Amino acid sequence: MGAQDTGVEIERFLRLARALPRCEAKESERYTTFRVGGKPFGYLWPRTATVGLKQTLLEQAALVAERPEVFEVQFTAGGFGWVVVHLDGIELEELSELTLEAWYLTAPEELTAAPPTPESLARA
Repeated sequence: MGAQDTGVEIERFLRLARALPRCEAKESERYTTFRVGGKPFGYLWPRTATVGLKQTLLEQAALVAERPEVFEVQFTAGGFGWVVVHLDGIELEELSELTLEAWYLTAPEELTAAPPTPESLARA
């Protein structure tokens, strides 16, 4: 894929996130919080076209080390590392995988027994 194929529009990310089972989106003045089972797994900041996603500490470190122009450390909490993702630097398939992972790390057990696939989210 060429450079012209990189980048995900905010509306596209919203469709992807809303396709996750029991995803709840709550908008505030500056950002939108995405929750499952009452717990946050992602954030969207429209002004900066960035999203924050829950990941494992290892994944957080690997993403930031590999592509610091696309990923940055947001914070760590409870054994998880949150990453900021610049939407203009990521492809839809990878964003689908990372968003699904964030949801999966947060969702109650009954939802994770049959999770959606990154491909199904990318088609949403």
